[in-house]
Amino acid sequence: QVQLVESGGGLVQPGGSLRLSCGASGAIFSINVMGWYRQNARNERELVATISSAGTTNYADSVKGRFTISRDNAKNTVSLQMNNLKPEDTAVYYCNGGGRTTADYPYDTWGQGTQVTVSS
Repeated sequence: QVQLVESGGGLVQPGGSLRLSCGASGAIFSINVMGWYRQNARNERELVATISSAGTTNYADSVKGRFTISRDNAKNTVSLQMNNLKPEDTAVYYCNGGGRTTADYPYDTWGQGTQVTVSS
């Protein structure tokens, strides 16, 4: 069993910055892709950014140039640095990770979510 726990959400003014972090724990043998998704007030979930174990990144067009995803493979963590935040970035942000357990089962796990609110 693999668990993901996010931290770092909160309230910030437009133009401000926040850093989200996510740690994975449990019976982890490998984590392939880790990523951040967000769900807005209309319950629409969208990809924000992903990063492979080799460091290859992918971003939604709406966050390119403002958000940076990074990971520490040794610590099984992934972070999302969010700069120049806009009101439309307001959402619940979810961490996601997939790979194989120590028992060689595949997993695709989500964190519990952390609220990010951008408002003056």
